Formats: sequence, C-alpha cells, structure tokens
Amino acid sequence: MDGYALFLNVTAMKNKILILCAGVALLIAGCSKKDSTEQIKSTGTTTTTAPAQPYSITETFEEGTKTAYADASVVLSTGRWDFNDALLGTLAADLKDGNQSVRLRTGDLAMNFDINGVNTLYIKHGKYGTDATSTWQLEMSTDGGKTYTQLGSDITETNTTLVTDSFKVSITGKVRFEIKKAGTTRINLDDITFKGTGDPGITVGTPDTGSGSDTSATSSATTPRLVTVGTDAPPTSGDNSNLLMGNPSAAQNTLTMMDNYLIDQHYYVESYNATKGEPNWVSWHLDATNTTGVTDRLNNFAGWAGMPTGWYQVESNSYSGSGFDRGHNCPSADRTSSTNANSATFLMTNMIPQAPQNNEQTWANLENYLREQVVEGNEVYIIMGSYGTGGSGSSGALNTVNSGHVNVPSNVWKVAVVIPAGDNDINRITASTRVIAVNTPNINTINDDWTQYIVTVKDIETATGYTLLSALPDAVRAALEAKKDSGQ
Repeated sequence: MDGYALFLNVTAMKNKILILCAGVALLIAGCSKKDSTEQIKSTGTTTTTAPAQPYSITETFEEGTKTAYADASVVLSTGRWDFNDALLGTLAADLKDGNQSVRLRTGDLAMNFDINGVNTLYIKHGKYGTDATSTWQLEMSTDGGKTYTQLGSDITETNTTLVTDSFKVSITGKVRFEIKKAGTTRINLDDITFKGTGDPGITVGTPDTGSGSDTSATSSATTPRLVTVGTDAPPTSGDNSNLLMGNPSAAQNTLTMMDNYLIDQHYYVESYNATKGEPNWVSWHLDATNTTGVTDRLNNFAGWAGMPTGWYQVESNSYSGSGFDRGHNCPSADRTSSTNANSATFLMTNMIPQAPQNNEQTWANLENYLREQVVEGNEVYIIMGSYGTGGSGSSGALNTVNSGHVNVPSNVWKVAVVIPAGDNDINRITASTRVIAVNTPNINTINDDWTQYIVTVKDIETATGYTLLSALPDAVRAALEAKKDSGQ
C-alpha cells in the first residue's frame, strides 16, 4: 500500500529539531528514546523551543501516470491529487520541466491533502501546443476542500514557454489548493513549489502505492526469498517490539496452527492463514528510526521461502489480472531504514487482494496520517488485518483470486495506538491514550476519507473474534476498546 522532492532530505525533515543529550549535540546513540525525540532543550530551569525551520517542497509531476482526461485521483510525490479533465502529458507539445507535466483542459487540478505553514506558492505554467489564449485561477481551501476562495487574480495564459508565477499565502494553518481552468483550450502546469516554515504535515517521497500494484496480468513469478535481518529491525521484546500490544488471535508457530500461524518477520510479526493465502493480521511498531529514507520503495514482490512444506505458496504474480492490488499490511513507507527492511514488506505473506481505490486512496491516506504523527514527535503501535470473503476491485466483485487459492477479504481494518515518543511504553499507555480504529469495506467505490470509517476497537473485536491490545492492563484496555477517535 499505501520521495517527495524536498530541498531537505527526508531524514532531516523528520528529525529537523536539533537534539541535545547530556549536553552533547547529536549524540543520539547516547540518549534515551524520550530524550531523542523532544523539541525542547533544557538549560537549568529555563526551556527554549528550537525555532521553526524553513522548507521548500516541489511537486514535479514526474511520479504517477494518467493518460486520459476522465476525472480520477493520482498519487504523486507530495500526496494524492484529483485530475478533473486533466492528464499527465508527455508529448512534444506539452511544456514540461522533465518528462511530463499536467495538461489541463476545462476542469481543475486539486490537492486531496493539506499542507501546513505555507507562505508562498510558485507555479510554472504555459499554453499547450498551438492552443489559443485562455484563463485560469488559483483557489485555496482552509476547511479540507469543502469550500474554496480565489487567491490572487485570474491568470491569462499567453505563454509559449513555461513561466513561473508566485502567490502569497497569509493563512498560518493548514491549507490546500486547486487550479481551475476556464474555456476549452489547454494549458500545461509543472513544478508547483510550496515554501513555508515549520512542519508541513506531509511526508515527501516516492508514493507508497508506486508502480507494482499489479492489477494487470504478468507472466512469471520472482523467486521466493527469506527476510534478511539487519540491526535496524525492531527488538523482539520490550519497548518498540512489534508484538508489544499483544497477540490478537493467540497465534502459534506450530504446523498444527496452519490458519493461525505465527511468523516473526523481524520487521513485523503476523498471523498467517494458509487456507486463505494471506495474513489474518500483521503487527508492527513505527517511529522515526523506521522512516529514515535510506531506501526508496523497492517493488520487489516475492513469495516467502519459509513457507512450510505442503502449504500453498502465494507468488508475486498470484493476483495478476484480478483487478485487485497487492495490498501491503505493513506498508513499504513504514520501513525505509534499509533495503532489508523495505524488502521484508514486499513478501506476499504481507499482502491481501485489496481494491485499488481502497489501497491507493483511503488506506494510503491513513498510512500517511500515521506517519505524520511520527513526524510530530510520536510513536505508533499498529495492528492491521482483514476478514470476511468477497470484495470488489477494478474488474468487479470476486471471492477469491489465483484459482481459489487466495481469499478476497470483505473488510480491511487497522488499530493504531499513538503515544509521545519515550520509554516504558506499556506503563505510559492510559485510558486517555489516543487509539485510532478503522474498518473499511474492500470495494473500489470507497470514499477516500478514512475518517468516514472510524469505529471502536470493540467493533473490530466483535467482527473478528480477536482480543486486541491484550498486553495492556485490563482497566486500560477496557477504556481504550470503547473509545471512538475523532480523526483529528
């Protein structure tokens, strides 16, 4: 599931605050977990907050593919954008700074995400080919895309080469932008740059849903492999361990439990269902050390070479032509600290057949949101799973794929426990701790707003029969089971 061109690299962006531990700058290895994530420097009895840092983020439109004008959303390097009567043009007549640019006809190009702290927006633009002069306008929303107000004056497009216009932004909070076109002639847009200060609230990088969703037929499978474990793998127990919140289904690593088979893939832990050819659930820990951007998304899908003898081996091409994505449970973008970590997420034991819109929109938005919580100084314990039979992909409804060997789940769910980065995690989780529980139908007509599918932990337990957060004290667990998050 679910790169982005920053002048700061991703690691610097996510750890942008100077860290002092025991009075020595940048000696992170000598700090406790709590010390290494806070933005405050102590000096006797006085504390000072590090000043907000400037950022510059450019959407180059080099990621993603869209070859038709029909309204659709596309995951790009900065997030998901809606292309209404627009496409990504690659023709000689397209004005572009690189291999492709937006070609907009009579509709609009809109961000489906917010960005924080913008003070100036820069847009490169020009006429497409020999089209006549036309006009367009930039609009801004401060309420998540519900309403828009024009920013600046109408732009009359007469340019036959790309030129850059700048727009000042006076709003200090979260905003999103939309470019609206008037008339039937076409324009090109490229290299939209956001400049501001502080945390922009987005993670910039190669889209986690990248190429490799595999909804079209492919002919051959890659060779199954095992996980190579590096020093960046989470610990097997205690703080930051993948199973710290408990084992929801009491899975065991024994052959008699083939439909509830516990597999420790080191970068995540899972309960595998050999009959269904997919995980029941996957559990992992997420903090800033996991998303350092050492590697991009690898797309090296493969079967797991450790599959017990006699159990069906789901291959990298097992979903081919089905209309369903190879949907990650533990996302690729949650494990960018090494090629070992990222490769582990591409094993087919970490996949479910997931409706493309569910995977690439709703789920990608939720995954990005959880990574944003890490950028803001938190750590997150995540459990994701699926249940039921029967989903609807891009080619229609199916109960199974791969000649019946892989179940298509009817529902996809996730539970995330969000706490400030620190030590002694179990003891710091209380009845007031934030818990996000989401349960989505596995269909292609799903709303891209994950907050529409917020439920309680108890709701998911009722649907699955699992006992979630079982490692927590009973009173704390009971309180968290009943909470319904606001999505904010």
